[in-house]
Amino acid sequence: MARKTSSTISEDDFEALVGESPRRSRSEDESPLDARLLEIDDDAESPFLRGQRRVPVRRGPLPLPRNARSWIKPALLLALMLAILAMAWLALDRYGARSWRFTLDSSDNIVVSGAGNVSRAQVLEVMASDIDRNVFFVPLEQRKQQLERIPWVKSATVMRLLPNRLKIALTERTPVAFADINSHIYLIDAGGVLMEMPPAQKYSFPVIVGMSDTDPLSTRAARMKIYSRFMKDLDSDGGHYSANISDIDLSDPDDVKATVTDPQGAVLVHLGSSNFLERFRTYVTHVQEWRSQFPNLQSVSLRYDHQVIVNPDLASAATTRATATATDNTTPVESGTPAKTNARRRHKK
Repeated sequence: MARKTSSTISEDDFEALVGESPRRSRSEDESPLDARLLEIDDDAESPFLRGQRRVPVRRGPLPLPRNARSWIKPALLLALMLAILAMAWLALDRYGARSWRFTLDSSDNIVVSGAGNVSRAQVLEVMASDIDRNVFFVPLEQRKQQLERIPWVKSATVMRLLPNRLKIALTERTPVAFADINSHIYLIDAGGVLMEMPPAQKYSFPVIVGMSDTDPLSTRAARMKIYSRFMKDLDSDGGHYSANISDIDLSDPDDVKATVTDPQGAVLVHLGSSNFLERFRTYVTHVQEWRSQFPNLQSVSLRYDHQVIVNPDLASAATTRATATATDNTTPVESGTPAKTNARRRHKK
C-alpha cells in the first residue's frame, strides 16, 4: 500500500525559509527578560567602547584668565626696557668713573661766584684736595660745610659742571656793627658771627663793647637782637639818632649803655632795656641844661622811667645815691654828691 507523502518544496524556497526562520523565531520567541539582558549587555559594553576614544589631557600649567593676558605683555616689555636702561646706566657709570675727561685737572676749572670779602685763596684752600680727582668723586656736601666754616660765608653751594668743572656760589654775611673783642676790632653780623676786617672795604657802624671771644655764639646772637631792636627804635621816627652813637655796651641786657658823641664831649647814656626812643629823646631835650648845671657831665642814667641820675658811673659803694624826678620843672641829681646837697639844690631850684 502506498504511503501518503507530504508536499514537496523547491530548493530555493527551502533556503529562503531557512534563512528567515531564525530571525522570526528570535524576534517572535524572545521574552521580555531576554530583552532586558540584552540592554544590560549593551550597557556593560559601553564603558569599554567609550574607553577606546582618546581624551586630550593638559599636562602643562593652567591657562591664564583673559584679564591677565591683557597686561602680561606690557609688563614684559616694561621689564625689558628697565633692564636695557639699567645696563646703559651701568655702562655710563663705569665710563664716568674711569674716563680722564672727568678729571678736575686744574684750579682754573673751579668757578667761584658771590665772593666779595672772601678771597679765592680761602676757597681753593678748601678745595685743594680735589685737584686731579674725578668730579663725580668730589664730596659736594662735605665741601659745602667746609666753605660755610669761613666766617664771611653765610651759605655755599657746590655744583658739578660736566665734564670736569666745579661751580661754587657763595652768599656772604652782612655786617651790622663793629665789635671790640680783647682790644681787637671785628665786624659782626646780626647773628653774632665775628668777621675779620676786609682790606679794601670801609664801614661806618657803632662799636659794640661788652663781648668776649669766649662767649658762645648763642650769647652773642641774643645780644645782637637787643642791638638790632635798639637801633631800630632810635631811627623809627625819622630822627636818625643812631648816627650820634659811637659805641654800645651790651654787657648787661637789662641796661643798654650808649656813648653819644657831642662837640662838648661824649656822654654815656644808660637806657635800660625798653622805651629806647622815649628815653633818648629825654636826653636830647635836656642834655644842654644838664651840662650847665653839671660841668663834669660824663654819664646819665635814664633806665628808670621818670628818673634821671647824673654821673652814676662815678659813684662808689660808700656814696649815697640820690635820685630825682625827671620833668621839665626839676633838676636831675648828681650821683656822687651827698643827699643833703642834692636836696638843697632842688630847694634852690
